[in-house]
Amino acid sequence: MTNPSKNSLDARTTLNVGGTDYEIFDLAKVEGSAKLPYSLKVLLENLLRTEDGANVTAAQIEALGKWDPEAEPSIEIQFTPARVIMQDFTGVPCVVDLATMREAMTALGGDASKINPLAPAELVIDHSVIADVFGRADAFERNVDIEYERNKERYQFLRWGQTAFDEFKVVPPGTGIVHQVNIEHLARGVFARNGQAYPDTLVGTDSHTTMVNGLGVLGWGVGGIEAEAAMLGQPVSMLIPRVVGFKLSGALPDGATATDLVLTITEMLRQHGVVGKFVEFYGDGVASVPLANRATIGNMSPEFGSTAAIFPIDEETVRYLRFTGRSEEHVNLVEAYSKAQGLWHDPSNEAVYSEYLSLDLGDVVPSIAGPKRPQDRIVLSQAKEAFREALPAYAEDREVDPDQPQSNGSFPASDPPSSDNEAVQAPIEDGDPSDRPSKKTQVTLEDGTSFEIDHGSVAIASITSCTNTSNPSVMIGAALLAKKAVERGLTRKPWVKTTLAPGSQVVMDYYDRAGLTPYLEKTGFYLVGYGCTTCIGNSGPLPDEISAAVNEQDLSVVSVLSGNRNFEGRINPDVKMNYLASPPLVVAYALAGTMDFDFENDSLGDDTEGNPVYLRDIWPSPQEIEEVIDAAISSEMFTKDYADVFAGDDRWRGLDTPEGDLFEWDEDSTYVRRPPYFDGMPAEPAPVQNITGARVLAKLGDSVTTDHISPAGAIKADSPAGKYLQEKGVKRLDFNSYGSRRGNHEVMIRGTFANIRLRNLLLDGVQGGFTRNWLADGEQTTIYDASVAYQEAGIPLVVLAGKEYGSGSSRDWAAKGTALLGVKAVIAESYERIHRSNLIGMGVIPLQFPAGKTADDLGLTGSETFDIVGIDKLNEGQTPKTVTVKVTGEGAPTEFEAVVRIDTPGEAEYYRNGGIMQYVLRSLRNK
Repeated sequence: MTNPSKNSLDARTTLNVGGTDYEIFDLAKVEGSAKLPYSLKVLLENLLRTEDGANVTAAQIEALGKWDPEAEPSIEIQFTPARVIMQDFTGVPCVVDLATMREAMTALGGDASKINPLAPAELVIDHSVIADVFGRADAFERNVDIEYERNKERYQFLRWGQTAFDEFKVVPPGTGIVHQVNIEHLARGVFARNGQAYPDTLVGTDSHTTMVNGLGVLGWGVGGIEAEAAMLGQPVSMLIPRVVGFKLSGALPDGATATDLVLTITEMLRQHGVVGKFVEFYGDGVASVPLANRATIGNMSPEFGSTAAIFPIDEETVRYLRFTGRSEEHVNLVEAYSKAQGLWHDPSNEAVYSEYLSLDLGDVVPSIAGPKRPQDRIVLSQAKEAFREALPAYAEDREVDPDQPQSNGSFPASDPPSSDNEAVQAPIEDGDPSDRPSKKTQVTLEDGTSFEIDHGSVAIASITSCTNTSNPSVMIGAALLAKKAVERGLTRKPWVKTTLAPGSQVVMDYYDRAGLTPYLEKTGFYLVGYGCTTCIGNSGPLPDEISAAVNEQDLSVVSVLSGNRNFEGRINPDVKMNYLASPPLVVAYALAGTMDFDFENDSLGDDTEGNPVYLRDIWPSPQEIEEVIDAAISSEMFTKDYADVFAGDDRWRGLDTPEGDLFEWDEDSTYVRRPPYFDGMPAEPAPVQNITGARVLAKLGDSVTTDHISPAGAIKADSPAGKYLQEKGVKRLDFNSYGSRRGNHEVMIRGTFANIRLRNLLLDGVQGGFTRNWLADGEQTTIYDASVAYQEAGIPLVVLAGKEYGSGSSRDWAAKGTALLGVKAVIAESYERIHRSNLIGMGVIPLQFPAGKTADDLGLTGSETFDIVGIDKLNEGQTPKTVTVKVTGEGAPTEFEAVVRIDTPGEAEYYRNGGIMQYVLRSLRNK
């Protein structure tokens, strides 16, 4: 994969494990390594092993050994991940790009076979299944059949990739969620390859790649374009980060779950500020955190903003590897290597960290988060009041329930939280708490079932997503709660769409062995598929009658999911408010049927003898959960389910697979099309140009996420993407989702900045993918149509934004779509790490307003014309710290210095080449 190390520090040595010799690079040879955090030791080994004197130098190695925990990141290193992992939404465009690069390499007179993964690359198809069918025994089979019908072209293309590219494997549909498959089967812990032993490291095309951090594996999410470069042998350019030491003590109390723990940690780290940093857990409390809980915490790293959130290797790590079916030989290697290299967790030997936090696990209390951000934790006992406080912002027509007595609606100020890890308590309502927006609406289903729904009704209750479905304690807890509810005569409310989408087949194996599956089904939680489903917006439609009532009455209904993302507009287009909760609480909310519910004082219903049943009556004890886990889960389950994981079922094996090194593009395909990234690309890059005469495509506020930017979810018929598909003869029924069509740039461009909750501040009170076309006197039009008009006129575009621009999933299409719309620069107050990097990777320059300044502070309305001067200094081999932005328009011209957020020399090279793919292609051609 890499050239032999120059070994300038004489670190190469041999480790014998079980009679086998492995070449390793001894960390003790580097001065200062002993006190480094675990995560930096892993990076240090990476540099020692890949030292080539050019990309990786002795100076970088020594700088990492002498790491100053107090320093702000400034030293660049080149990290070469051992492998790459992808899911299908982001993986398809990766393979599309690789196929296109082969053609471009041929056109430039190069060798197409050079475009081939040099690091192991594995793709798990988990993002395509949609919960169309639910609440019935054949839901899984029907959803998988529909999935294959919708995605046949994509799956054929991926099967071609598996045969055309070396070191590329595909885990077929219906197997599990990428991150759970990763920790249960794909992760090595320690790699044994080409006679060497070294830490398992990776990058992934999904921000929740960090779930594997729970296993002691260093890795994080990157854009698809960065992952492609890593597959092609390019190191990841990064600055040595600050590392936050998070000390754990104590143990979780009864009644608190891993979800409650992770929501508490998410809140703490968001408040502390960890964007761009590593978080590392240490201390006596680590031993009491099961591996599944560690993975749950690692999974949420993007939600609190860190690059990685890692637990060192210890006894629990090797126990989990052995339990999930790894060979005894390999488990022994992981333990021996970790101990030899000082990577084994020793609570008595603390590393030095940049910043410190601590948590007594005993302080964790049951919690949820919402209604639109994962860091907005709410103590469960205050959930009803918090919901009522939030509701008026979502229910525009404040119609008060005439059947309830009214209060004056005043709210006293709430007390501040007593500690950093305590959720902000919702204000307690003064007097009778019935003064809340209400619009009770009668609904009658096709089968004659009739009921009322209102603001706050739970429309979706979904056990889904990698965050929790990897965790037996909360999954068994949910099933036991369902069992107890059924035995007391309770079931879900008829308006709740209940879905169960586990992270792997092992979950259903232990449900079946424990005899719990029937109880989940009796509460409506039938298996709908093995995939992300609701958490990524693949919740499927609500029943027609409920959807109609919600839209006709503009009801603010709720989803409750055991996922990691609850951003506005993400879960379902009919659902405005979204809450994250543990799997047992998902079941509980399905029984309650409303978010306007106090679990301490409100009854879930009456049992068969007419007695009220409260949540505390059916909540399983930790002892009950442990007894089921011990009896129902075995190592053989993992061995059996993963025995032939890449082969797939009859559907997968029966697909017609194209052959050959170059893909034969189908011009009629609406799923997979050759993108234009390399059209007309010269062998050498053209000089960098300043940006002149640019207009504003969008002016955006704070916390605009990649969910707002990147196309996701359903495709509306009247949207530019919907119109395109109809012009291609695609029926509305066959639109599928944006995610499934990521291999077609024509669809994706039309869906960029088209989220129904996006607020473009160029317009007053308008949500969705709209803007003003300044070439047509500022008339309102779609983002896409305006882009076409500007590009035809040769006018570059800019986007203005606020704080935390681009936070959210590591979606390459948030950057690709931006670039293909003709955007040349984004000027924001601050950026999320992945999206900033991805913009550069697509040739879009990320700029930052002067410190403390906003677009409004500078008087920018978005109607102006922009010239950005000084970018051309990049031609001189330097990256300017600032560039001059000259603004002309109504009123006096404005000029300000914008900070250039090209943070490393490697990023500068990508930008000079027009993007990372162009850089890699030229580099490989010239080898």
